[in-house]
Amino acid sequence: MADNKLQVWVVDDDHSVRWVLEKALRQADMEPRSFERAEHLLEAIEHGVPDVLITDVRMPGVDGLELLERMSATHPELPIIVITAHSDLDNAVAAYQGGAFEYLPKPFDLDDAIALVNKAARRNTNNNEDALMLPAVIPSLIGQAPAMQEVFRSIGRLARSSMTVMITGESGTGKELVARALHQHSPRANKTFVALNTAAIAAELLESELFGHEKGSFTGADSRRIGRFEQASGGTLFLDEIGDMSAALQTRLLRVLAESEFYRVGGQDAIKVDVRVIAATNQNLSRAVREGRFREDLYHRLNVIRIDTPPLRNRREDIPLLLAHYLAAAARDLDVSSKALSPEALVMLQAFEWPGNVRQLVNVCRRLTVIAPGNIIAAADIPEELGGQPAMPGSPREWLNGLAAWAERELRAGTSEPLMARATSDLERTMIRVALRQAGGQRQLAAKMLGWGRNTLTRKIRALNLDDEF
Repeated sequence: MADNKLQVWVVDDDHSVRWVLEKALRQADMEPRSFERAEHLLEAIEHGVPDVLITDVRMPGVDGLELLERMSATHPELPIIVITAHSDLDNAVAAYQGGAFEYLPKPFDLDDAIALVNKAARRNTNNNEDALMLPAVIPSLIGQAPAMQEVFRSIGRLARSSMTVMITGESGTGKELVARALHQHSPRANKTFVALNTAAIAAELLESELFGHEKGSFTGADSRRIGRFEQASGGTLFLDEIGDMSAALQTRLLRVLAESEFYRVGGQDAIKVDVRVIAATNQNLSRAVREGRFREDLYHRLNVIRIDTPPLRNRREDIPLLLAHYLAAAARDLDVSSKALSPEALVMLQAFEWPGNVRQLVNVCRRLTVIAPGNIIAAADIPEELGGQPAMPGSPREWLNGLAAWAERELRAGTSEPLMARATSDLERTMIRVALRQAGGQRQLAAKMLGWGRNTLTRKIRALNLDDEF
């Protein structure tokens, strides 16, 4: 091997990946050496160490994450690039926590891979730290699209950090899910995660909500209140919609971030806290700074690291994954059989613009689970506002759409009465009335129309208090 060439070793059980990388590395004037299994690489590395190592994650025998662990213990200075086709949040975080220099999801651009090898060779990485225990996966943070892979990589890079993070993105893109992932994959994972939507709290109450208050500090303060900063001490405080915060509260928040202390409303004693703050906004804060609506110093204090959550229309390849996941979740929540989408229905939903992003998709999955009559959601079941064909007046889908809208309103209202019981009794009452009117009050004929026996109809009429009507 030529001494002046960069020594790059590749371990991947896929022959085509090894062949393509070897060819690209040689064209870049590097000296590659490839291995089908990690065990072969472990034998070779006893006689010499490469400048850069590229490894797959899922391989027979010793997999990529176990290889990372071994290399971190024996060769902590060796920069390792992890590549995998199974590009989810768990793999990204596990790779970084295991000591990876970078994480590269398949399929990758060869020019990007070569640039990354050069970058790895220039940097003297030392990840000889104990790997953190991985907490549970956050199943709702799903995505294979490049924009979501960048989110996963950002979470992975910050896995050992308690740095302040700003999460930006449209409403419904999962900013709180990203915040929870940052917390659960951080050194503070076993401490409290506290979330607060600052726009949902009246401006005059937000100060007390954040910092707490002393008894008697204002009308209605009948006892001492512990604010969100104290609740989150040692852990993470997620402040959503930070752009809506008043100027006075921006000043107070800046002091907490700068000095790690604050005063309760009406309090005289400074309270020290150790809190990691993760902020989120759907606004353009840099514009708000220019327009004088947001403090520039607070903006820079919060915007240490920024993660952008992509809108759903920019990650359409993830829509089938998300639909399958949330249809299954809706079925579990509603205690019904899980439903699947027909190819035609999937095409309609994948072409939809999704202005409400993932939050809208979640609600649509619940709605389709209620209104679709069969276990396969057909194109005819897709409502017009989601790209489906208009429902004809009097068609089955028209009343099912109405039923779904009613069910959604009731669920949002948090009714204590079992929803299915109410829907069933209302449906039976309506069907009995219609059948009896059609039968001219003849119960035997009405029962036949409904598919019941006469005794069943009589019992239902009595139970539903319909005797006086017929």
